[in-house]
Amino acid sequence: MALLERVGTLLRANLNDLIEKAEDPEKLLKQLVLDMENQLMQVKTQVAIALADEHLLEKKRKEHEDAEADWQRKAQLAVRKNDDALARAALERSLSSKQMSVGFAQQLEDQKTEVETLKTALRHLQQKLEETRSRCDLLIAEHRRARVVGRAQQAREAIAKKDDAAGIARMKSKIAGAEARNMASRELMESDSIEDRFAKLERDEEIDALLQNLKEQQAKTA
Repeated sequence: MALLERVGTLLRANLNDLIEKAEDPEKLLKQLVLDMENQLMQVKTQVAIALADEHLLEKKRKEHEDAEADWQRKAQLAVRKNDDALARAALERSLSSKQMSVGFAQQLEDQKTEVETLKTALRHLQQKLEETRSRCDLLIAEHRRARVVGRAQQAREAIAKKDDAAGIARMKSKIAGAEARNMASRELMESDSIEDRFAKLERDEEIDALLQNLKEQQAKTA
């Protein structure tokens, strides 16, 4: 499905990589959130449609299942009345209804799989959207601060250029500042990565504990 492919692209998006490549990081981040919100609405719509189709298939399966049982009862009645021809006709209808019931049952299973796939995509996209919104605020603030610092540095360099004797010192300072910023940026990226990994471990551990608790509760009531 094209929709799930677009959702997958958004889920795989790396914010830090996108920011580094973007000419206007703030505009890109805002557009990314907007795209996620739009895709989220589309996935919700598709989930609702898929659920409606699932209910319809279940209804059709039940109708043919009931029809099969009804024709079986009619065939039994015909047999009791010694009307084999009528009994055979009823059995033929019963068999046809059974085949239809089996067909709808298979479609129902396929539809349930599609519904679960869409629900999973919806949950992941909701989580990604929440994370992206939170991180966008921080990244936009960092980007704005970097621009302010950059303009201040440019102003200082423009003033310093008037003093030719300090040229070499200014160049050393500029290089040192760039190295410091690069180091700080790498540390920030690594910190974010480690924090994300620990957050995932803690979330997985919490989910495991909840799952174990549910199993224990069911074992007690069994």
